[in-house]
Amino acid sequence: MPDTNQPMTDDVTVPRPEGASLEEWMNTRIARYATRTLDWDALKFQADFDPKYRRSQMRYVGTGGTGVDSDENSVPAEHFTFSTMVLPAGCEGPLHIHRDVEEVFFILRGSKVKLMFQSEDGGEYWETHLSERDLISVPAGLYRGLVNEGQEEALMCVMLGNKKPQTPTYPSDHPVSKIKR
Repeated sequence: MPDTNQPMTDDVTVPRPEGASLEEWMNTRIARYATRTLDWDALKFQADFDPKYRRSQMRYVGTGGTGVDSDENSVPAEHFTFSTMVLPAGCEGPLHIHRDVEEVFFILRGSKVKLMFQSEDGGEYWETHLSERDLISVPAGLYRGLVNEGQEEALMCVMLGNKKPQTPTYPSDHPVSKIKR
């Protein structure tokens, strides 16, 4: 019988904590919706500057790229972060860049959502519209932004491919780039 306290493959990077049963360990890796809260403060510095930047984050794995340092209520991140984001109608996530990480957006809810996705790279600009059950994966090093042009809030999953992504930056000519966190 294998030793259950040791990883079964070389790919496993986080061994079971010493002395923890499998049940105790696995219970630290569950993030139940009932224990999540919407964090409207994670990006409040932007919404305070202009209400059109109002949005919330609900963290499940790690803290994402919003600049939140820690969240004891989320599952520890090993290789990626995962959260949901609420983007109210008429609001936007400003154009920003993650130089170190791929970012994935999956639109969960919003049958009346018309989400304009924008990207910019080296002066070349591109946009498309996303709606319920659409996904876009943005490579590291490309600017990306979202505008909810629809009539209801958008609920989306956001995943970043790093356990602790660098805090994103904004184009130097964007008003958000001048805001102090």
